[in-house]
Amino acid sequence: MADTPGDERTLRSDDAHHVDVQQAEAIFNELSRALSHRSEQGQDKLRKESYSPSEKDVEQGSGNEVRFDLREYLQSSNDASQSAGIKHKHVGVTWEDVQVEVVGAEDLKFFVPTFGKAVVDFSLLPFTFTWSLISMLLPAKESILPTRAILKKQSGVLQPGEMCLVLGCPGSGCTTFLKTIANERGDYARVSGDVSYAGISAEEMAKAYKGEVVYNQEDDIHIATLTVSQTLDFALSTKSPGPNGRLPGISREEFNESVKNMLLKMLNISHTAQTYVGDEFVRGVSGGERKRVSIAEMMATRAHVLCFDNSTRGLDASTALDFIKAMRAMTDILGQTTFATLYQAGEGIYELFDKVLVLDKGRQVYFGPPSEARAYFEQLGYKSLPRQSTADYLTGCTDPNERQFAPGRSEDDVPTTPQELEEAFHNSPQASSMLDSLAKYKLFMETEKRDQIAFREAVIADKKRGDKFQLVTSFSLSWILAIVIGAAYLNQPLTAAGAFTRGSVIFAALLTCCLDTFGELPAQMLGRPILKKQTSYSLYRPAAIVIANTLADMPFSIIRIFVYNIIIYFMAGLARSAGGFFTFQVFTYIAFLTMQGFFRSFGLLCSNFDQAFRTATFFVPNMIQYVGYMIPVLTMKKWLFWIFYINPLGYAFSGCFENEFSRIDLECDGAYIVPRNSPGVDKYPDGLGPNQICTLFGSTPGDTDVSGHSYISAGYGLNTSDIWRRNFLVLVGFFFLFQLTQVLLIEFYPQYIGAGGGMIYAKENAERKKRNAELKERKALRGKADITVDAEEVSSKESTEVHRKTFTWEGINYHVPVPGGTRRLLHDVYGYVKPGTLTALMGASGAGKTTCLDVLAQRKNIGVISGNMLVDGRPLGGDFARGTAYAEQMDVHEGSATVREAMRFSAYLRQPLSVSQSEKDAYVEEMIELLELQDLADALVFSLGVEARKRLTIGVELASKPELLLFLDEPTSGLDGQSAWNLVRFLRKLAASGQAILCTIHQPSSLLFESFDRLLLLESGGETVYFGDIGPDSSILREYFARHGAHCPSNVNPAEYMLDAIGAGLAPRIGSRDWKDVWLDSPEYSDMREQIDRIKQSGLSQPAIEKRHETTYATPFWVQLKEVVKRNNRALWRSPDYVFSRLFVHAFISFFVSLSFLQLGLSSRDLQYRVFGIFWVSILPMIVMAQIEPLWIFNRRIFIRESSSRIYSPYVFAIGQLIGEIPYSILCAFVYWLLMVWPMGFGQGAAGNAGNGFQLLVTIFMELFGVSLGQLIGAISPNIQTAALFNPFLGLILTTFCGVTIPFPTMAKFWRSWLYQLVPYTRTLSAMLSTELHGLVITCKADEFSIFNPPSGQTCQQWAGEFVSAAGGYLDNPQDQSNCRYCQYSVGDEFFEGLNIRYSDRWRDAWIVFCYFIFNILATIIASRLLRYAKR
Repeated sequence: MADTPGDERTLRSDDAHHVDVQQAEAIFNELSRALSHRSEQGQDKLRKESYSPSEKDVEQGSGNEVRFDLREYLQSSNDASQSAGIKHKHVGVTWEDVQVEVVGAEDLKFFVPTFGKAVVDFSLLPFTFTWSLISMLLPAKESILPTRAILKKQSGVLQPGEMCLVLGCPGSGCTTFLKTIANERGDYARVSGDVSYAGISAEEMAKAYKGEVVYNQEDDIHIATLTVSQTLDFALSTKSPGPNGRLPGISREEFNESVKNMLLKMLNISHTAQTYVGDEFVRGVSGGERKRVSIAEMMATRAHVLCFDNSTRGLDASTALDFIKAMRAMTDILGQTTFATLYQAGEGIYELFDKVLVLDKGRQVYFGPPSEARAYFEQLGYKSLPRQSTADYLTGCTDPNERQFAPGRSEDDVPTTPQELEEAFHNSPQASSMLDSLAKYKLFMETEKRDQIAFREAVIADKKRGDKFQLVTSFSLSWILAIVIGAAYLNQPLTAAGAFTRGSVIFAALLTCCLDTFGELPAQMLGRPILKKQTSYSLYRPAAIVIANTLADMPFSIIRIFVYNIIIYFMAGLARSAGGFFTFQVFTYIAFLTMQGFFRSFGLLCSNFDQAFRTATFFVPNMIQYVGYMIPVLTMKKWLFWIFYINPLGYAFSGCFENEFSRIDLECDGAYIVPRNSPGVDKYPDGLGPNQICTLFGSTPGDTDVSGHSYISAGYGLNTSDIWRRNFLVLVGFFFLFQLTQVLLIEFYPQYIGAGGGMIYAKENAERKKRNAELKERKALRGKADITVDAEEVSSKESTEVHRKTFTWEGINYHVPVPGGTRRLLHDVYGYVKPGTLTALMGASGAGKTTCLDVLAQRKNIGVISGNMLVDGRPLGGDFARGTAYAEQMDVHEGSATVREAMRFSAYLRQPLSVSQSEKDAYVEEMIELLELQDLADALVFSLGVEARKRLTIGVELASKPELLLFLDEPTSGLDGQSAWNLVRFLRKLAASGQAILCTIHQPSSLLFESFDRLLLLESGGETVYFGDIGPDSSILREYFARHGAHCPSNVNPAEYMLDAIGAGLAPRIGSRDWKDVWLDSPEYSDMREQIDRIKQSGLSQPAIEKRHETTYATPFWVQLKEVVKRNNRALWRSPDYVFSRLFVHAFISFFVSLSFLQLGLSSRDLQYRVFGIFWVSILPMIVMAQIEPLWIFNRRIFIRESSSRIYSPYVFAIGQLIGEIPYSILCAFVYWLLMVWPMGFGQGAAGNAGNGFQLLVTIFMELFGVSLGQLIGAISPNIQTAALFNPFLGLILTTFCGVTIPFPTMAKFWRSWLYQLVPYTRTLSAMLSTELHGLVITCKADEFSIFNPPSGQTCQQWAGEFVSAAGGYLDNPQDQSNCRYCQYSVGDEFFEGLNIRYSDRWRDAWIVFCYFIFNILATIIASRLLRYAKR
């Protein structure tokens, strides 16, 4: 009974959300009993329904086996329980002489590739390719890349139910060791040695039992917009029993719901079930809660070898302890085998492990019982440090900067190097014991195969056979597109005039629908990290995601395309019959699914978006060009016509085209009759007379009707009988082919973002080389005394400020909107930060620490904040954000910058302009040295490890030299004990120089905790528990808690104790009153309120400093622009995939289009091909936009982080992005133009070569228009998927109403009056066509003439002369009296003047296109200012 009050307190709803191991086991048992009861009820029901005596006996005989225990679910198969009894999965792990190597020698550096190198490599491709073929034939020694071992040979054993703690400084190989044990070897060049799991080899384990060994990486990767409940529902649904494996009376849904609730309760995160998981840009659960979601997800996998990589990162001391206790419970209950690396592990955590492994530079320097480890190192000659936690002490013994030797011992007689420590361990009793255990366990596994057999059987028995905004946008845009297409081609007439435009509407509808799937490319890239994690957990086979994606999309896509087709089909007046429509629907929908599979295949094949984009554009232009519409199959070049036959769109278009024209006949009238009446001429019959000819394909003399069959046969070489027997079958074949390619690619050629291995560096220039040499020299000579001097030098430079201001806050409340109302996250928080002090903000996970810091730092943009925040008693000014620095928890940086460049960027733009660049550079070098980033100064940010990236985040903020306040959110998360101590010591030095610092701190050791002056302690609900001084040896804080009944023992870390005392951790709250009420009634609370009043009065008594003018940013606009443009240029230069992809795509499209229209002549058909060749220029913006939008949206994420610190303005961001793109845009336009004008034979008209120069100018304007439009779409889109949806819509509007696909005379008056004039492509094509065709003399080929007979006794000239004079063209045989040959055009001007184009307007039209470019820039700048899409 004594335990009852404690239990009640633990379960109180107002306690913080932490893990109670006893409670967790109780929940296990309670759920087991409930499920057992349900299963027995089900069995009773079955018994009553059963009438067979023999069956009844079986039921009675197996009654004991029916009882269900939840443990059996978590540690055995789903199906085994009903057939062969429960199969356990106890998997001990042995590793023997394991060594891991990566590519690169010890001193080898990998340098970042650049655009310049990509161009040179491509230029040399013919030579390198030829040489590679030759070298294959020559006898030569196999070239082997140099490798280096990052994990040296080591051995060990961990038996089922044991936990091993892996310790080491950053870079010692802890992550590599865990990945090797977890069988994640893809990042390494070679893994040698033997790793066995219950006697099963690593190879077999990877192949057959992949999901039984899992690795949980340091970062929590989840789908941010799923709730916690949805995340666990998915994981459980993939691992729940089938119908035969579930016990009677319990449905699959009930079973999953029960287990999910058990997991949520066990880890005490039930309150988060309906909250988003979140990430750095989506508000969700707290860091500690997100970590526990990862644990619950791993528990759902029922894996039995678990590897956790620094899984307490970001957790407070109390939550970290609870987390490890949950892991301990999991390991004990389920008989699992658990490995974990932890930084800053407290003594309570350390004691929960069965084994500890210490690594030093990849070498095993200790493996054995944790209780013997400290004594082992002390016996080697290291100084005993009793106040230091054992984990930190062991790590410290491998750190040259931290280790201390016992009195009378020195480096001379104590093993210090990794090699010496390894040798000492090999000669120790612990090593002998380990080798003995290893040999015995291996022998046991070989002779007693019970575990292995049970494991295999259990796994065999275990096998069973989104985003609302995006969905709404997708449906809306699709149907709007359909309305636009339908309205553009409204009610096509059943006459010759409707023949060409019927083809156009089918072509436009099909292409718009199919190329809409181009958005699948970026979507495939974005899902990879989550796919990698879930498949490594074996939640599903990779191939399942391919089929699931297709099937999951079908209900939505079939409705979307069905409505889309109804709108277009009936608005355009296509053959109105049920058979005609449904045939059209079948072909367009299968074509859509086929192209979706096509783009998804490239998304899976390629390692990044730019590569996929480059590969896809190799095919897409040819698919469009060789669909059989632009160039009929009959007239395709002999060496290229085969493209039509391997083009899925060709079969889809042929099917739709044949479906339409097999059902209609066309009446020949109007402009298709030659000769005919025209203004001022009325001598010819109004219909088709005996001396006139219909120019429509397939017509017969004297017949006014042309059958659709004849039209497509004569004009396009298509046969209507092929519709089902060829087109449909081949299209379905392509659909299955691309499903198969996806399955094969994802199974056998997975491309996951991120790979281990080496750091990537930028090449040194003279200045950086000199700086690096100085850093290395100082590092080599530096002793501990020198560190202090360096820090003091920085401090003395900082302390030149005359007056530092004090920041106070009173009555801070913060409410956020939640479904059904609002939720309060902070309640009446008071406090202050004085200059020269270091204030800690602490509390349990989920208490609102980061929220409080965000509110105080003015980083929140949703919710309602009330209360007063003052600086020296005055309201915050517009320069508050600039005067503060905030090192956030999430490390968001521009990935292609180096460490030095990132810190310099911050220093240049955030320190005042009055500070010289040389001073800023010198300060950055000091920051690099103090943060111990010397060796990584030229390393690129994207290649940095978690710990180095955290130090860079702090360095970037410190480089700004904040005048008022420095905020840091969990600055020591992800750092080992020594790095954390160095960092806090440095913050202490900054505070000593007068800097005011407020930071959240997690898992501080007692030494670390004492470095702080003051503490703001919060409990759940954002309630204040304490604000005040900490005191030497935490005496003031200890005294406060002791006074209220919470006496901290002398050997306990006060930072951990105070959290336990307020009920934040596992232990019940001490005392009967809530600690927030204790605080409000305490004299310390009254003193704090009085102190805040005194600070305000003191501040207001100081004369207000007259500012010349209050500026939001430290530097003027032009300085910001210069630095941002310089960074953007450098980023693009270091992104050869992105820039070279654009150049390649432009060159390839231009080259292939030119091949199709090579050296055009002067015939009537060639004139039409010149128009098509020029029309391809209008496709360029669509290509550019598809690439620009993802880049813009990624860069905006970085800008959101930087803009909150007021580094530079949104106007600078938008303009800087554009300026960086302009040089590459001009280069791309030039290459496109070069491969267009001469291969196609342009410049034969009156404008000549000068006209070709004008075409270059228009092409450049179009390229710039595309870049600016892509950036505008990126600026108004919340994410990449939404941006991709805009492209088909814009592309269709721009190309449909420019006067080419629908000629100006046949365009509906409504569109002609405004949209035709508004579309920029109208001006592009007007300028380019008039320049190319002006004065171009046309000479028809023999098969292009319209041939008719004049009335008896008249010459061709006498009969048709008046018509030719009015309509244009020429008669080839004017004096003949039969077979008159009429050519429609005599000069190019006759073609374009009928399309409302004038040669004299070409310059006006070109500059109108340029004005659209300017408009896009202005709109982008405004959108960048107003739309951020960042809610926090």
